[in-house]
Amino acid sequence: MNKQQIKKRIAMTELKLKQLSQHSSTSEICEDLYNSLILEKAVLKKQLENLEKNKVVEKFKKLIPRREKLICDYFN
Repeated sequence: MNKQQIKKRIAMTELKLKQLSQHSSTSEICEDLYNSLILEKAVLKKQLENLEKNKVVEKFKKLIPRREKLICDYFN
């Protein structure tokens, strides 16, 4: 999927969530469907976030060792 498709699916999921929000407290089936749509939206947002990351920069950051901060570094 590309970014535009994911954004469209997120928008469709939000629309479905709005429609179900009125009925989510009335029945258990609606509540389960509402919860599954929330999970689907979270997965789509994570996919979109992963697409927007620069993979080369992420790999480069992993190669550079981080200097651990000691408590005394905060007081200098």
